[in-house]
Amino acid sequence: MTVTDEAIEKIKGMIVSGALRPGDRLPKESELAAELGLSRNSLREAVRALSLIRILDVRQGDGTYVTSLDPQLLLEALSFVVDFHRDDTVLEFLAVRRILEPAATAMAAARISERQLDALSSQLDELGADPSVEELVACDLEFHRGIALASGNSVLCSLLESMSGPTTRARVWRGLTQEDAVGRTLREHRAILSALRDRDAEAARSWATVHVASVEQWLRSTL
Repeated sequence: MTVTDEAIEKIKGMIVSGALRPGDRLPKESELAAELGLSRNSLREAVRALSLIRILDVRQGDGTYVTSLDPQLLLEALSFVVDFHRDDTVLEFLAVRRILEPAATAMAAARISERQLDALSSQLDELGADPSVEELVACDLEFHRGIALASGNSVLCSLLESMSGPTTRARVWRGLTQEDAVGRTLREHRAILSALRDRDAEAARSWATVHVASVEQWLRSTL
């Protein structure tokens, strides 16, 4: 373990133990380095690393604070890493999405409000029957984001958000090349929405699975 890794582990230990809580300001650099038995340089490197992954927030002229540690904030780092996927791994990301998204959709069936359902319906209505591929993909992302939010699970919602990057290109590619992909996507969205209105968790789960699997199946056949 390098001295920087050791410093990271010690700061992590303070946060995990509750010695430092979300929103707390870290002690002065000289004091914290002495308390943890670290050099100021290694502490500085650890703080820099932890700020990159949204654990710490360095405020110029004010000090260093523990962030809110909100899942959405912490998982931004995962989203950043996911953007560097290779094209030949996009199927693996779709497979993960096929596991998570139906679960989120089923959970949403019991929790989604009428106001949220009406908002999803309005999105589809505003899209029209003949949208461009770019409009369809934007709506698709927003549609599934709304459902994930309605699941009530912030971690699941953030994971799905981070997974959407690699699949976006696949959806665009599909829309440009596969016959009736636009119409099929719109029908599947309507079917998911209908199941959510009926509070039918299993139907919602099934339609969400079909929706993701159809993209996955098409992409598998083209690679």
